[in-house]
Amino acid sequence: MTVVGLSKSHAMAAFLGLRHAGQVRIRFIHHSAGRNLVDPWGLVDKDDIWYLLAGTERGQRTFRVDRIVDAESTEQPAERPDDFTLAAAWDEVVGEMEQRRSTTWATVLIDARFVPILRDHFGRHCHPDGESDDGRARIRLAAPTPLDIARNLAGWGSMVEVLEPRAVRAELARIGTELARRYAGEDDQSVR
Repeated sequence: MTVVGLSKSHAMAAFLGLRHAGQVRIRFIHHSAGRNLVDPWGLVDKDDIWYLLAGTERGQRTFRVDRIVDAESTEQPAERPDDFTLAAAWDEVVGEMEQRRSTTWATVLIDARFVPILRDHFGRHCHPDGESDDGRARIRLAAPTPLDIARNLAGWGSMVEVLEPRAVRAELARIGTELARRYAGEDDQSVR
């Protein structure tokens, strides 16, 4: 069986069927260097994006289904670890991705009533860390870079205070300087 130009629904159906047929050769968009031979272990839908978890010669891998341009079943039997569970494998994938996305941590102070808003925005990268002497909530926030944290906090203005790291404070200062230069001297009538 060969599937070419996969839509989401066709891809799901194809992989559900191929999983029982054996190993599958898959080829990706923008990858002309051949095909990957995989043991399909399961499909996961995250926010309407489907992922194939599979075994390869290099171990467990995760593939976005919408980037697969064709798939071909083989006569070789697919192997699956005896202790494999899709839920546990997906939790591991999510954990690894979240760790990659949280390489920079910042400690901030903010009025406690705004903590739910920060939590909604930063998700699992927002960790309450007690209270400051003045009653504000101490929060630990994470993102890939200091600039990413600064961009997300800049709109809060003086309602948020970044205690550390210095790199996030520097990015906030740079953003503030850029905005002040851009809009300095404008009066209220010129803003549309």
